[in-house]
Amino acid sequence: MKNSEKPIQNKTAKSNKDKIVAPAKDAATELRKLFLDSLQDIYWAENALVSALPKMAANASSAGLSSIILEHLAVTENQVARLDQVFELIGEKTQGKKCEAMAGLLKEGDNVLLETTPGAIRDAGIIAASQKIEHYEIASYGTLCAFAKTLGENDAAKLLTQTLAEEKEADCLLNDIALNIVNITAAE
Repeated sequence: MKNSEKPIQNKTAKSNKDKIVAPAKDAATELRKLFLDSLQDIYWAENALVSALPKMAANASSAGLSSIILEHLAVTENQVARLDQVFELIGEKTQGKKCEAMAGLLKEGDNVLLETTPGAIRDAGIIAASQKIEHYEIASYGTLCAFAKTLGENDAAKLLTQTLAEEKEADCLLNDIALNIVNITAAE
């Protein structure tokens, strides 16, 4: 073998070992525990959103956008009640656990308000922040539905599927007002 044909050492194997994360002492060891942790996470997220939506609506200049946000506030309050039912159905205490993702998304939404002037530009920013939240919720509820079905929690899965559909609907409404009104006005 020539010097230029030396075998390449596999540095990836060593570096991947360095990236392995040791689990926390209370880490989920089964799918049911992961399902419960995820429910607690989204429960906190939905309650935080109930607190944040009125501020978003108050800062929207478009009456249509404000109306969509306030309508979704009522939907979100129903989703919190539905999550209470899910906890009951699976025989667990209703309890939230801080959702770092939602906390970050809500902080980003607050920053949009600080970094934009009132009017169409701020409305476009509110929609962008709101859609990020909706996409997070869609991903979360999609996963929760799959977990519930796998665990045989079919009644819980039905409730979670209903919420998933509502989150997708909210995303569509936000997209429609962005494309047909707000973004056009913001571009002018």
